[in-house]
Amino acid sequence: MNEDLKVNLSGLPRDYLDAGAAENVSAAVSSQVPVVEPEPELVVNPWDIVLCTSGTLISCENAIVVLIIFHNPSLRAPMFLLIGSLALADLLAGVGLIVNFVFAYLLQSEATKLVTIGLIVASFSASVCSLLAITVDRYLSLYYALTYHSERTVTFTYVMLVMLWGASICLGLLPVLGWNCLRDESTCSVVRPLTKNNAAILSVSFLFTFALMLQLYIQICKIVMRHAHQIALQHHFLATSHYVTTRKGVSTLAIILGTFAACWMPFTLYSLIADYTYPSMYTYATLLPATYNSIINPVIYAFRNQEIQKALCLICCGCIPSSLSQRARSPSDV
Repeated sequence: MNEDLKVNLSGLPRDYLDAGAAENVSAAVSSQVPVVEPEPELVVNPWDIVLCTSGTLISCENAIVVLIIFHNPSLRAPMFLLIGSLALADLLAGVGLIVNFVFAYLLQSEATKLVTIGLIVASFSASVCSLLAITVDRYLSLYYALTYHSERTVTFTYVMLVMLWGASICLGLLPVLGWNCLRDESTCSVVRPLTKNNAAILSVSFLFTFALMLQLYIQICKIVMRHAHQIALQHHFLATSHYVTTRKGVSTLAIILGTFAACWMPFTLYSLIADYTYPSMYTYATLLPATYNSIINPVIYAFRNQEIQKALCLICCGCIPSSLSQRARSPSDV
């Protein structure tokens, strides 16, 4: 009887006391064992992997075009200079996508974010401007057909290249020089650290470029059809071949313009209406098609060109196929 009274002085049941003692012992033991916290796993966004893969493909394709044009002195006509500019811009865009992936997961800092976004903006801007310059060159080659192959055309081409690359570099430097949203997240656009105003300027510039390209394309169509009609009236036996040749050039420009719009229009319109509060999935879904334009450009411009095909065959197999050597170069080839 006395032992029971001594155990129950606290007024608590015996079972509760036994459980509490067990918990105290367990807590004492666990406090003596060092707790090893698991290292946080590096979670990679699948969209970033897709963008990095696109960047790798873009870099490989356009590096081939740049090397072909650079190592062939015969490819120095205005057309090839502009194609080289386009390939170089797309090459830098691909490198920018790869660098963005590496810095985002291995070397995160404000400086790397600004440098990466500056490189991507500058390279894609140069790519779009190069497409516009090629369209202008095609228009001039038809409108001033007699004087197109002159020193004035070469000089004008160099002026266009300097202007388009200068403007693109300036656009890329804006985030680096302070026009970014790292200090005020409320001003961020769908692509951080670009501000909404910066994204709006880029989007409006794209729409202006597209409208100008569309107008030039309409004028090219009119010139081509008028020339084809005049030749058909003078030389009936040459009408068919000339029409096929001119139609090839117009079809190429139509493919270029349609591809350009399909790739860039979704992201452009989305950048105008959205901001950083929108789900990032929408940004990735509209940005990814824009990168496809840099994948398609070498196929449309470079690898369909007869002179570049010859140079590529010489590099790969050391010979030129008879099908290429016997073909006459057409002024409508792009």
